[in-house]
Amino acid sequence: MASILRVNTLTDASSNNSVPMATVNQGTAKAWVDGTDAAALNDSFNIGSGTDHGTGDYSYAMSTAFAAINYSQNCTVRGTGATHNAIVNTARDAAGVLAIETSNDTANADIRNAVVAHGDLA
Repeated sequence: MASILRVNTLTDASSNNSVPMATVNQGTAKAWVDGTDAAALNDSFNIGSGTDHGTGDYSYAMSTAFAAINYSQNCTVRGTGATHNAIVNTARDAAGVLAIETSNDTANADIRNAVVAHGDLA
């Protein structure tokens, strides 16, 4: 049987440090992924699958979507050598999809990537 713990504030044992539950809920990442250079999932939270749309063009479908497209998404790449970049791909961005493009100095490139998103779930 499932149980529910209802609290307004979390505090440490000495009651010196406390945080309201709303802050915990709003400040927690709602989805994150460590993806390969082919959008396979190395590890993730609230991500069901990844799609490789072509060179450096990836999207990740969330298991539980955001309430709206107004959420914060940050992305990065994990590569060596040349300068690498990652940006949000707004053409594929949706309430239930994290979408990015990765590149090196001159063009889109397949690079291992990481994405994290914060916002209100549906």
